[in-house]
Amino acid sequence: MSKKQENILLLILGFVAALGPFSIDMYLPGFRAIAKDLDTDISQVALTLSSYFVGISVGQLVYGPILDRYGRKKPLLFGLTLYTIATIGCAMAPNVEWLIALRFIMALGGCAGMVASRAIIRDNFEAENTARAFSSLILVMGVAPIIAPSLGGYLIESYGWRSVFVCLVIITLILIAVIMRFLDESKSKDKGVSLRPVQVAKAYWKVMGNKQFVIYTITGSLATGAMFAYITDSSFIFMEVFNFEPRAYGLVFGGNASGFILGSQVNRWLLKRYNLEKITLFFAFGMSLVGLSLIVIYSLNQLHPYLFITLLFMFMFCLGFVNPNTTALSLHPFTNNAGIASALVGSFRMFAGAIAAAAIGFFHNGTIVPMILILTGASVIIASVLWKASKSTFEATGS
Repeated sequence: MSKKQENILLLILGFVAALGPFSIDMYLPGFRAIAKDLDTDISQVALTLSSYFVGISVGQLVYGPILDRYGRKKPLLFGLTLYTIATIGCAMAPNVEWLIALRFIMALGGCAGMVASRAIIRDNFEAENTARAFSSLILVMGVAPIIAPSLGGYLIESYGWRSVFVCLVIITLILIAVIMRFLDESKSKDKGVSLRPVQVAKAYWKVMGNKQFVIYTITGSLATGAMFAYITDSSFIFMEVFNFEPRAYGLVFGGNASGFILGSQVNRWLLKRYNLEKITLFFAFGMSLVGLSLIVIYSLNQLHPYLFITLLFMFMFCLGFVNPNTTALSLHPFTNNAGIASALVGSFRMFAGAIAAAAIGFFHNGTIVPMILILTGASVIIASVLWKASKSTFEATGS
Protein backbone atom coordinates (compact mmCIF):
# COMPACT_ATOMS: atom_id res chain seq x y z
CA MET A 1 0.00 0.00 0.00
CA SER A 2 1.41 3.39 -1.03
CA LYS A 3 1.51 6.33 1.38
CA LYS A 4 -1.23 8.05 -0.63
CA GLN A 5 -3.48 4.98 -0.43
CA GLU A 6 -2.76 4.69 3.28
CA ASN A 7 -3.75 8.32 3.85
CA ILE A 8 -6.99 7.92 1.85
CA LEU A 9 -7.85 4.76 3.81
CA LEU A 10 -7.24 6.43 7.17
CA LEU A 11 -9.21 9.50 6.09
CA ILE A 12 -12.27 7.42 5.17
CA LEU A 13 -12.01 5.26 8.29
CA GLY A 14 -11.56 8.39 10.39
CA PHE A 15 -14.86 9.78 9.15
CA VAL A 16 -16.53 6.40 9.68
CA ALA A 17 -15.25 6.30 13.26
CA ALA A 18 -16.21 9.96 13.76
CA LEU A 19 -19.87 9.11 13.28
CA GLY A 20 -19.95 7.72 16.83
CA PRO A 21 -18.71 10.91 18.54
CA PHE A 22 -21.01 13.00 16.32
CA SER A 23 -23.96 10.81 17.36
CA ILE A 24 -23.14 11.41 21.03
CA ASP A 25 -21.67 14.89 21.24
CA MET A 26 -23.91 16.84 18.86
CA TYR A 27 -27.07 16.45 20.91
CA LEU A 28 -25.54 16.86 24.40
CA PRO A 29 -26.21 20.64 24.50
CA GLY A 30 -29.86 19.84 23.70
CA PHE A 31 -30.69 17.75 26.78
CA ARG A 32 -32.55 20.64 28.39
CA ALA A 33 -34.47 21.43 25.17
CA ILE A 34 -35.34 17.76 24.57
CA ALA A 35 -36.65 17.39 28.13
CA LYS A 36 -38.83 20.48 27.75
CA ASP A 37 -40.16 19.56 24.29
CA LEU A 38 -40.97 15.94 25.22
CA ASP A 39 -42.37 16.90 28.63
CA THR A 40 -39.89 14.89 30.69
CA ASP A 41 -36.78 15.50 32.82
CA ILE A 42 -33.05 15.42 32.03
CA SER A 43 -32.56 12.10 33.85
CA GLN A 44 -34.94 10.47 31.35
CA VAL A 45 -33.20 12.15 28.42
CA ALA A 46 -29.88 10.79 29.75
CA LEU A 47 -31.28 7.29 29.17
CA THR A 48 -31.08 8.01 25.43
CA LEU A 49 -27.31 8.14 25.93
CA SER A 50 -27.27 4.92 27.98
CA SER A 51 -29.41 3.09 25.41
CA TYR A 52 -26.97 4.18 22.70
CA PHE A 53 -24.04 2.74 24.67
CA VAL A 54 -25.90 -0.53 25.23
CA GLY A 55 -26.79 -0.74 21.53
CA ILE A 56 -23.16 -0.25 20.53
CA SER A 57 -22.00 -2.84 23.06
CA VAL A 58 -24.47 -5.51 21.89
CA GLY A 59 -24.29 -4.67 18.20
CA GLN A 60 -20.54 -5.04 17.89
CA LEU A 61 -20.73 -8.66 19.05
CA VAL A 62 -23.14 -9.33 16.18
CA TYR A 63 -20.99 -7.64 13.53
CA GLY A 64 -17.72 -9.33 14.56
CA PRO A 65 -18.31 -12.75 12.98
CA ILE A 66 -20.30 -11.21 10.10
CA LEU A 67 -17.29 -9.05 9.16
CA ASP A 68 -15.03 -12.11 9.24
CA ARG A 69 -17.51 -14.16 7.15
CA TYR A 70 -18.62 -11.63 4.50
CA GLY A 71 -15.75 -9.15 4.40
CA ARG A 72 -15.74 -5.59 5.73
CA LYS A 73 -17.49 -3.40 3.17
CA LYS A 74 -21.00 -4.86 2.73
CA PRO A 75 -21.74 -5.25 6.47
CA LEU A 76 -20.46 -1.70 6.98
CA LEU A 77 -22.86 -0.33 4.36
CA PHE A 78 -25.77 -2.32 5.84
CA GLY A 79 -25.05 -0.92 9.29
CA LEU A 80 -24.89 2.67 8.06
CA THR A 81 -28.20 2.22 6.23
CA LEU A 82 -29.86 0.96 9.42
CA TYR A 83 -28.30 3.91 11.28
CA THR A 84 -29.79 6.34 8.75
CA ILE A 85 -33.30 4.93 9.07
CA ALA A 86 -33.19 5.00 12.89
CA THR A 87 -31.81 8.57 12.88
CA ILE A 88 -34.73 9.74 10.74
CA GLY A 89 -36.96 8.16 13.38
CA CYS A 90 -35.14 10.08 16.15
CA ALA A 91 -35.84 13.34 14.33
CA MET A 92 -39.54 12.48 14.40
CA ALA A 93 -39.74 10.94 17.91
CA PRO A 94 -43.04 11.87 19.63
CA ASN A 95 -41.86 11.12 23.17
CA VAL A 96 -38.76 10.20 25.18
CA GLU A 97 -39.61 6.47 25.18
CA TRP A 98 -39.49 6.41 21.38
CA LEU A 99 -36.26 8.40 21.42
CA ILE A 100 -34.65 5.94 23.85
CA ALA A 101 -35.66 2.96 21.67
CA LEU A 102 -34.60 4.59 18.40
CA ARG A 103 -31.24 5.62 19.83
CA PHE A 104 -30.68 1.93 20.63
CA ILE A 105 -31.43 0.95 16.99
CA MET A 106 -29.32 3.87 15.78
CA ALA A 107 -26.40 2.43 17.75
CA LEU A 108 -26.96 -1.06 16.35
CA GLY A 109 -26.41 0.38 12.88
CA GLY A 110 -23.64 2.83 13.67
CA CYS A 111 -21.47 0.36 15.56
CA ALA A 112 -20.73 -1.46 12.29
CA GLY A 113 -18.38 1.40 11.48
CA MET A 114 -16.57 1.04 14.80
CA VAL A 115 -15.91 -2.68 14.33
CA ALA A 116 -15.09 -2.39 10.63
CA SER A 117 -12.63 0.50 11.03
CA ARG A 118 -10.60 -1.36 13.67
CA ALA A 119 -10.68 -4.61 11.67
CA ILE A 120 -9.63 -2.88 8.44
CA ILE A 121 -6.68 -1.25 10.20
CA ARG A 122 -5.65 -4.63 11.61
CA ASP A 123 -5.97 -6.07 8.07
CA ASN A 124 -3.50 -3.52 6.71
CA PHE A 125 -1.02 -2.75 9.51
CA GLU A 126 1.23 -4.56 11.99
CA ALA A 127 2.43 -3.99 15.59
CA GLU A 128 3.59 -0.39 16.26
CA ASN A 129 2.27 0.58 12.83
CA THR A 130 -1.20 -0.37 14.08
CA ALA A 131 -0.87 1.97 17.06
CA ARG A 132 0.33 4.78 14.77
CA ALA A 133 -2.59 4.08 12.42
CA PHE A 134 -5.07 4.31 15.32
CA SER A 135 -3.44 7.60 16.36
CA SER A 136 -3.86 8.90 12.81
CA LEU A 137 -7.48 7.75 12.94
CA ILE A 138 -7.98 9.81 16.10
CA LEU A 139 -6.60 12.88 14.30
CA VAL A 140 -9.41 12.61 11.73
CA MET A 141 -12.22 11.44 14.01
CA GLY A 142 -11.07 13.88 16.68
CA VAL A 143 -12.58 16.70 14.66
CA ALA A 144 -15.99 15.40 15.78
CA PRO A 145 -15.82 16.07 19.53
CA ILE A 146 -14.27 19.48 18.83
CA ILE A 147 -16.92 20.78 16.44
CA ALA A 148 -19.90 18.54 17.26
CA PRO A 149 -21.04 20.25 20.51
CA SER A 150 -20.63 23.72 19.00
CA LEU A 151 -22.41 22.69 15.81
CA GLY A 152 -25.09 20.97 17.87
CA GLY A 153 -25.49 24.03 20.09
CA TYR A 154 -25.90 26.27 17.05
CA LEU A 155 -28.45 23.96 15.39
CA ILE A 156 -30.44 23.59 18.62
CA GLU A 157 -30.57 27.31 19.28
CA SER A 158 -31.42 28.13 15.67
CA TYR A 159 -33.63 25.26 14.51
CA GLY A 160 -34.46 23.08 17.52
CA TRP A 161 -33.00 19.79 18.78
CA ARG A 162 -34.53 17.68 15.98
CA SER A 163 -32.30 19.44 13.45
CA VAL A 164 -29.31 17.64 15.00
CA PHE A 165 -30.64 14.30 13.80
CA VAL A 166 -31.46 15.71 10.36
CA CYS A 167 -27.83 16.83 10.13
CA LEU A 168 -26.63 13.35 11.12
CA VAL A 169 -28.74 11.81 8.35
CA ILE A 170 -27.14 14.10 5.76
CA ILE A 171 -23.62 13.30 7.04
CA THR A 172 -24.29 9.54 6.90
CA LEU A 173 -25.70 9.62 3.37
CA ILE A 174 -22.55 11.41 2.17
CA LEU A 175 -20.41 8.86 4.02
CA ILE A 176 -22.24 5.93 2.41
CA ALA A 177 -21.62 7.42 -1.05
CA VAL A 178 -17.89 7.88 -0.29
CA ILE A 179 -17.52 4.30 1.00
CA MET A 180 -19.26 2.85 -2.06
CA ARG A 181 -16.97 4.78 -4.37
CA PHE A 182 -13.57 4.82 -2.67
CA LEU A 183 -13.24 2.12 0.04
CA ASP A 184 -11.68 -1.13 -1.17
CA GLU A 185 -12.48 -4.46 0.46
CA SER A 186 -9.63 -5.51 2.78
CA LYS A 187 -10.74 -9.09 3.46
CA SER A 188 -12.33 -11.64 1.15
CA LYS A 189 -15.33 -13.73 2.15
CA ASP A 190 -14.49 -16.69 4.37
CA LYS A 191 -17.12 -19.42 4.41
CA GLY A 192 -15.09 -21.19 7.06
CA VAL A 193 -16.28 -18.62 9.61
CA SER A 194 -19.45 -20.04 11.13
CA LEU A 195 -22.39 -17.85 12.11
CA ARG A 196 -23.98 -20.56 14.22
CA PRO A 197 -24.43 -19.25 17.78
CA VAL A 198 -22.48 -22.09 19.43
CA GLN A 199 -19.54 -21.70 17.02
CA VAL A 200 -19.58 -17.91 17.37
CA ALA A 201 -19.52 -18.26 21.16
CA LYS A 202 -16.54 -20.64 20.89
CA ALA A 203 -14.71 -18.17 18.65
CA TYR A 204 -15.26 -15.37 21.14
CA TRP A 205 -14.19 -17.61 24.01
CA LYS A 206 -10.98 -18.52 22.16
CA VAL A 207 -10.11 -14.83 21.77
CA MET A 208 -10.86 -14.29 25.48
CA GLY A 209 -8.29 -16.97 26.28
CA ASN A 210 -5.46 -14.75 25.07
CA LYS A 211 -3.79 -13.09 28.08
CA GLN A 212 -2.55 -10.03 26.17
CA PHE A 213 -6.02 -9.44 24.79
CA VAL A 214 -7.61 -9.62 28.25
CA ILE A 215 -5.12 -7.24 29.91
CA TYR A 216 -5.30 -4.51 27.28
CA THR A 217 -9.02 -4.89 26.64
CA ILE A 218 -9.79 -4.45 30.36
CA THR A 219 -7.53 -1.42 30.70
CA GLY A 220 -8.79 0.09 27.44
CA SER A 221 -12.38 -0.44 28.57
CA LEU A 222 -11.73 1.31 31.88
CA ALA A 223 -10.21 4.22 29.95
CA THR A 224 -13.33 4.38 27.78
CA GLY A 225 -15.54 4.26 30.88
CA ALA A 226 -13.68 7.23 32.33
CA MET A 227 -14.06 9.16 29.08
CA PHE A 228 -17.79 8.53 28.89
CA ALA A 229 -18.27 9.44 32.54
CA TYR A 230 -16.83 12.81 31.57
CA ILE A 231 -18.97 13.03 28.41
CA THR A 232 -22.16 12.10 30.26
CA ASP A 233 -21.72 14.55 33.12
CA SER A 234 -19.97 17.38 31.29
CA SER A 235 -23.10 19.19 30.10
CA PHE A 236 -24.58 19.20 33.62
CA ILE A 237 -21.34 20.30 35.28
CA PHE A 238 -20.53 23.16 32.92
CA MET A 239 -24.06 24.34 32.19
CA GLU A 240 -25.68 23.81 35.59
CA VAL A 241 -22.87 23.86 38.18
CA PHE A 242 -20.65 26.45 36.47
CA ASN A 243 -23.49 28.22 34.56
CA PHE A 244 -21.87 28.12 31.12
CA GLU A 245 -24.06 28.89 28.09
CA PRO A 246 -24.53 26.11 25.48
CA ARG A 247 -22.07 27.64 23.02
CA ALA A 248 -19.47 28.22 25.75
CA TYR A 249 -19.91 24.62 26.87
CA GLY A 250 -19.36 23.51 23.27
CA LEU A 251 -16.07 25.43 23.15
CA VAL A 252 -14.89 23.94 26.45
CA PHE A 253 -15.87 20.43 25.37
CA GLY A 254 -14.09 20.89 22.06
CA GLY A 255 -11.03 22.31 23.78
CA ASN A 256 -10.73 19.30 26.05
CA ALA A 257 -11.24 17.00 23.06
CA SER A 258 -8.29 18.72 21.39
CA GLY A 259 -6.18 17.51 24.33
CA PHE A 260 -7.12 13.95 23.38
CA ILE A 261 -6.15 14.58 19.75
CA LEU A 262 -2.88 16.26 20.73
CA GLY A 263 -1.95 13.31 22.90
CA SER A 264 -2.68 10.84 20.11
CA GLN A 265 -0.45 12.77 17.70
CA VAL A 266 2.46 13.06 20.14
CA ASN A 267 1.94 9.32 20.61
CA ARG A 268 2.63 8.76 16.89
CA TRP A 269 5.97 10.54 17.29
CA LEU A 270 6.95 8.72 20.49
CA LEU A 271 6.13 5.32 18.99
CA LYS A 272 8.96 5.80 16.51
CA ARG A 273 11.40 6.12 19.42
CA TYR A 274 10.08 4.24 22.44
CA ASN A 275 8.47 0.94 23.41
CA LEU A 276 4.68 0.76 22.94
CA GLU A 277 3.97 -0.84 26.33
CA LYS A 278 6.19 1.61 28.23
CA ILE A 279 4.53 4.64 26.63
CA THR A 280 1.12 3.28 27.59
CA LEU A 281 2.15 2.64 31.20
CA PHE A 282 3.76 6.07 31.60
CA PHE A 283 0.67 7.96 30.52
CA ALA A 284 -1.61 5.67 32.52
CA PHE A 285 0.27 6.91 35.58
CA GLY A 286 -0.21 10.44 34.25
CA MET A 287 -3.99 9.93 34.18
CA SER A 288 -3.88 8.66 37.77
CA LEU A 289 -1.91 11.70 38.89
CA VAL A 290 -4.42 14.09 37.31
CA GLY A 291 -7.35 12.21 38.87
CA LEU A 292 -5.81 12.27 42.34
CA SER A 293 -5.06 15.99 41.89
CA LEU A 294 -8.74 16.62 41.12
CA ILE A 295 -9.79 14.91 44.35
CA VAL A 296 -7.25 16.76 46.50
CA ILE A 297 -7.99 20.19 45.02
CA TYR A 298 -11.75 19.65 45.27
CA SER A 299 -11.36 18.55 48.90
CA LEU A 300 -9.55 21.81 49.62
CA ASN A 301 -12.43 23.72 47.95
CA GLN A 302 -10.00 25.21 45.41
CA LEU A 303 -11.36 23.65 42.21
CA HIS A 304 -12.35 26.72 40.19
CA PRO A 305 -13.87 26.27 36.70
CA TYR A 306 -10.76 27.11 34.68
CA LEU A 307 -8.49 24.98 36.86
CA PHE A 308 -11.01 22.16 36.41
CA ILE A 309 -10.91 22.65 32.63
CA THR A 310 -7.09 22.61 32.66
CA LEU A 311 -6.91 19.37 34.62
CA LEU A 312 -9.50 17.75 32.35
CA PHE A 313 -7.41 18.81 29.34
CA MET A 314 -4.38 17.09 30.91
CA PHE A 315 -6.45 13.96 31.60
CA MET A 316 -7.67 13.83 28.01
CA PHE A 317 -4.09 14.40 26.77
CA CYS A 318 -2.92 11.27 28.64
CA LEU A 319 -5.97 9.37 27.39
CA GLY A 320 -4.83 10.16 23.84
CA PHE A 321 -1.92 7.76 24.45
CA VAL A 322 -3.68 5.07 26.46
CA ASN A 323 -6.72 4.70 24.18
CA PRO A 324 -5.09 3.88 20.78
CA ASN A 325 -2.22 1.92 22.32
CA THR A 326 -4.42 -0.43 24.34
CA THR A 327 -6.53 -0.99 21.21
CA ALA A 328 -3.47 -1.88 19.14
CA LEU A 329 -2.09 -4.17 21.85
CA SER A 330 -5.46 -5.92 22.21
CA LEU A 331 -5.71 -6.70 18.49
CA HIS A 332 -2.04 -7.49 17.85
CA PRO A 333 -2.27 -11.29 18.43
CA PHE A 334 -5.03 -11.74 15.81
CA THR A 335 -5.09 -11.83 12.01
CA ASN A 336 -7.83 -13.96 10.40
CA ASN A 337 -10.28 -13.37 13.25
CA ALA A 338 -9.58 -9.66 13.64
CA GLY A 339 -13.30 -8.95 13.21
CA ILE A 340 -14.18 -11.11 16.23
CA ALA A 341 -11.40 -9.56 18.30
CA SER A 342 -12.35 -6.04 17.21
CA ALA A 343 -15.98 -6.68 18.14
CA LEU A 344 -15.03 -7.86 21.61
CA VAL A 345 -12.76 -4.86 22.16
CA GLY A 346 -15.51 -2.47 21.11
CA SER A 347 -18.22 -4.29 23.03
CA PHE A 348 -16.27 -4.27 26.28
CA ARG A 349 -15.42 -0.61 25.84
CA MET A 350 -18.97 0.47 25.14
CA PHE A 351 -20.29 -1.71 27.96
CA ALA A 352 -17.88 0.11 30.25
CA GLY A 353 -19.18 3.39 28.81
CA ALA A 354 -22.78 2.34 29.51
CA ILE A 355 -21.92 1.41 33.10
CA ALA A 356 -20.09 4.70 33.62
CA ALA A 357 -23.02 6.69 32.18
CA ALA A 358 -25.47 4.80 34.39
CA ALA A 359 -23.23 5.31 37.43
CA ILE A 360 -23.16 9.05 36.79
CA GLY A 361 -26.96 9.08 36.78
CA PHE A 362 -27.29 6.79 39.82
CA PHE A 363 -24.81 8.71 41.99
CA HIS A 364 -25.84 12.14 40.73
CA ASN A 365 -25.83 14.58 43.64
CA GLY A 366 -25.58 17.98 41.98
CA THR A 367 -21.77 18.13 42.28
CA ILE A 368 -18.72 17.06 40.25
CA VAL A 369 -17.83 14.36 42.81
CA PRO A 370 -19.25 11.31 40.97
CA MET A 371 -17.36 12.17 37.80
CA ILE A 372 -13.95 12.80 39.39
CA LEU A 373 -14.24 9.63 41.50
CA ILE A 374 -14.92 7.53 38.40
CA LEU A 375 -12.08 9.19 36.48
CA THR A 376 -9.64 8.65 39.32
CA GLY A 377 -10.74 5.11 40.20
CA ALA A 378 -10.53 3.93 36.61
CA SER A 379 -7.11 5.54 36.11
CA VAL A 380 -5.60 4.02 39.25
CA ILE A 381 -6.83 0.54 38.28
CA ILE A 382 -5.48 0.95 34.72
CA ALA A 383 -2.03 1.99 35.98
CA SER A 384 -1.98 -0.84 38.55
CA VAL A 385 -2.91 -3.54 36.00
CA LEU A 386 -0.41 -2.29 33.42
CA TRP A 387 2.32 -1.99 36.06
CA LYS A 388 1.71 -5.58 37.21
CA ALA A 389 1.70 -6.77 33.59
CA SER A 390 4.99 -4.97 32.90
CA LYS A 391 6.58 -6.52 36.00
CA SER A 392 5.46 -9.99 34.87
CA THR A 393 6.98 -9.39 31.43
CA PHE A 394 10.19 -8.12 33.03
CA GLU A 395 10.50 -11.23 35.21
CA ALA A 396 9.60 -13.58 32.32
CA THR A 397 12.28 -12.13 30.03
CA GLY A 398 14.84 -11.82 32.81
CA SER A 399 15.69 -8.35 31.54
